[in-house]
Amino acid sequence: MSRIETLQRLSDSPVIAVIRMNDTSKLMNVIEALSDGGVKFIEITFTTPNAADIIKDISKKVPSDSIVGAGTVLDPETARIAILAGAKFVVGPVLNLETIRLVHRYDIMMLPGAFTPTEILTAWEYGADVVKVFPATELGPNFFKDIRGPLPQIRMLPTGGVSVDNAGEFIKNGAFAIAAGTDLLDKVAIANNKFEIIAEKAKKIIANVKAAKK
Repeated sequence: MSRIETLQRLSDSPVIAVIRMNDTSKLMNVIEALSDGGVKFIEITFTTPNAADIIKDISKKVPSDSIVGAGTVLDPETARIAILAGAKFVVGPVLNLETIRLVHRYDIMMLPGAFTPTEILTAWEYGADVVKVFPATELGPNFFKDIRGPLPQIRMLPTGGVSVDNAGEFIKNGAFAIAAGTDLLDKVAIANNKFEIIAEKAKKIIANVKAAKK
């Protein structure tokens, strides 16, 4: 799958589930619940122990329409490890220009992190497919409307502080897609094997985002 094809898929299904799990024994249950609810993009962060091995393993097991990527990628070396393990997109919390170049060399979608208008524009000018705005907790949905005024061409994705209930507000204010972790991946539900709660949350966030895009 080319990075353009992945980008189109993200446009069609604009929610990325950010997964940070030290105990990965229930990971496939979580991914299947997310897929049942309509969330197709799965980001495995490199803060997760053995992240590359996990990406390699689950890439063979996920539902056919799910897309596995790597998150918290800080440098080109880690990006290459992730891509060789099977990651179809790469997300960074910060802006590293060499990482963008490396990821695009493999025709993989890259979402570098940025916070200020200058960083956001720099990331875009160096080829970011989507700019991850992080931490969005500090900025809120209105920030995206403000940035879209002078920079309407930039595709942005908020991470940090995005919930099932406020995801639509980010989209209404100009975000291309959103990424959610804590609120979407209910730790209590996972601990109690109530994966249907994850599926319901996934359905709700997809519905909220798609309604906001109309």
